[in-house]
Amino acid sequence: MRWKLLTSEETAAVWAGWRAGASLRAIGRTIGRSPGTVYEVLRRAGGLPPRPRHRAARALTLSEREEIALGLAAGASVRMLSRRLGRAPSTISREVRRHGGRGTYRASRADAAAWQAARRPQACRLAQQPRLRALVARRLAQCWSPEQIAGWLRQTYADPAMRVSHETIYRTLFVQSRGALRAALRAHLRRGAAFRRPRHPSADGRGQIVDAVSIRARPAEVADRAVPGHWEGDLLAGTVRSCIGTLVERHSRYVLLVKLPTKETDTVVQALARTVRTLPRGLMRTLTWDRGTELAAHARFTVATDVQVYFCDPQSPWQRGSNENTNGLLRQYFPRGMDLSQVSQAQLNAVARELNTRPRKTLGYRTPASVLASIVATTG
Repeated sequence: MRWKLLTSEETAAVWAGWRAGASLRAIGRTIGRSPGTVYEVLRRAGGLPPRPRHRAARALTLSEREEIALGLAAGASVRMLSRRLGRAPSTISREVRRHGGRGTYRASRADAAAWQAARRPQACRLAQQPRLRALVARRLAQCWSPEQIAGWLRQTYADPAMRVSHETIYRTLFVQSRGALRAALRAHLRRGAAFRRPRHPSADGRGQIVDAVSIRARPAEVADRAVPGHWEGDLLAGTVRSCIGTLVERHSRYVLLVKLPTKETDTVVQALARTVRTLPRGLMRTLTWDRGTELAAHARFTVATDVQVYFCDPQSPWQRGSNENTNGLLRQYFPRGMDLSQVSQAQLNAVARELNTRPRKTLGYRTPASVLASIVATTG
């Protein structure tokens, strides 16, 4: 089957989803295309939505062109059409001559050709200013951010010709058709992505978490670890956007590992809820999660499991220290750079079993499995 180009409506839907922060997979589902197709559209534009085009007020409209086509077919002269449309005779004459002449003029074809011909891309600022371009490239190579460069230029140079906005630098970096800055300079940005991503909250869970309950509202009994049933969780990341879910019980340090096909919040919530239901009733009462928005649908998780979710403060992984420590241990089995999508749930269970039967100094050299078993025996 031949690959078909995206229609203008599909392309508009791609950019609308991208602006809203939807994932490639979610955008692909919306337009019935693969994530790879969506990725290619975004990559070619550097992840920067094209500026909307507007028809000039003085340009002929499609309805005027249709009037011209009907008039020509009826034998009307250029001057008659000029009076009818309120346009100069020279405008009508050039329009007809430019698009095939009296015998072959077609309104829709002429309108499409005029819209395409109206594209007159201007050389970007950095392409027009060699000295400025060299200075920006040198600072990028020194790992300065575009925002730092733009601010420094404003402070250093009084000449407006030696100033440029950080958005222009980003656009020139990511849209290579501008031909001003080498793509290799993108490697010096903090995030070496192939294209720029939206920075605002997204529609599918990236960004702010709605109705997140802060860790500061967590019951005091959770902090001293004396009472079992309080867990910490996070994702362990691999390559190709792969990941696994990690859950650790604070009192016993008992570990559960969850295979996750994607990081999308619906997938994560379903997989975690399914895992929680395998535990003895009442053994999970709270879950403390990192600020990751893979749990943006935490309310649905709470409804499905009756487990209250608390979120750590931003950039405060130490607030779920047991989970952080466990993730460090897991790197012995799943080193950085490993594609975790190739790991089965059976393999994850085997790794969790090894960790749960390993003596822990913090437990007086008892194992997490034995501590949890004693909890179950006491409450069962």
